[in-house]
Amino acid sequence: MEQFFHILTLPDNIPIAGMLLLVLFYYWLGMSQAVKNDKYGVNRNIDKVHCWPYLTRIEFLATLLIMVILTVWSITIDAPLEELASPSKTPNPAKAPWYFLGLQEMLVYFDPWIAGVILPGLIIVGLMIIPYIDTNPRGGGYYSFHQRKFAIIVFGFGYMLWVVLIIIGTFFRGPGWYFFYPWEAWDVHRIVALTNVDLPYLFGIRSYFWSSVFGGILVSGYYFLGVIFYFYLKKKHPEFMKKFGIIRYSIVVFLLLTMLALPIKMFLRIALNIKYVWVTPWFNI
Repeated sequence: MEQFFHILTLPDNIPIAGMLLLVLFYYWLGMSQAVKNDKYGVNRNIDKVHCWPYLTRIEFLATLLIMVILTVWSITIDAPLEELASPSKTPNPAKAPWYFLGLQEMLVYFDPWIAGVILPGLIIVGLMIIPYIDTNPRGGGYYSFHQRKFAIIVFGFGYMLWVVLIIIGTFFRGPGWYFFYPWEAWDVHRIVALTNVDLPYLFGIRSYFWSSVFGGILVSGYYFLGVIFYFYLKKKHPEFMKKFGIIRYSIVVFLLLTMLALPIKMFLRIALNIKYVWVTPWFNI
C-alpha cells in the first residue's frame, strides 16, 4: 500500500482526491435532503428565501474561505512542475489532465473514434437536450427523489461512472497504462501478455465475414431491447407513453443503452478479455 499512498499524496493528486470526497459528500447531502423532503413534505412558503442578502452573503463568505485555502496551499506545497519536454525522455505513464482521464480510460475499451469522438459527442448532445425530453414539472426548485426517480437515477449513474473512470485513470493506471492494484508497486518493466480476443471467436466463429454478421446481430439486438421495452410500457402505461411520445422515448432509450454499453464493455474486457464485439472492415466496436 506504500506505493498507493505515495500516488495519493502527490501534489498533482491531492486536489483530485479532495474533489472526489467532495463529490461523494455533496451527492449524499443532496440525496438525504431529497429523501427528507419526500418523507416530511416541502413547505415552499418557508423554505424560499431571497438571494439578497442571504445567498449572496453565503457565497461571499465561501469565496473568502476558498481564497484563504488556496493561498495557504500555494505557500506550503510546491507546484508540481517538471523539466522541459524532451523527446529522449517521456513520462511513463503519460497521463492527460484529470478531467480528460475518463476519456483516456475509455480508450482501453473502445476504438479512438468511439471513445474520443462518438461518446463525448453523445454526452454533450444528451446534456443539451435534457430540457426538451424531460418535461416533468415536478421537483423544480427543491430536492425530491420520489418525483424524479428516473432522471436522478440515470444522471447519477452516468455521473458516478465518469467519476469511477477518473479514479481508475488517476490512481490505478501505472506504467504502460497497465492496471495496478493498491498493494502493487508500479513496475516500469512490467509486461502483461495480452490475450484479448473478439467475442465471435469465443463462439467458434473464425470467418471474418461471419464474425461481422454475428457482431452486427448482437449490437442490433442490444438496441432492439428498447423496442421491446417500448411495447411493454405502452401496454402497461398507455397514457404516459402517449404523452411522452415515440420520438422522445427513442432518444432517451438510445442514449441510455449507449451509456450502459460502457460498463458492459468494461466488464467484458476485464473479466473475459473481450476486445471487440463487432468487427468490420470499416470500424470495430
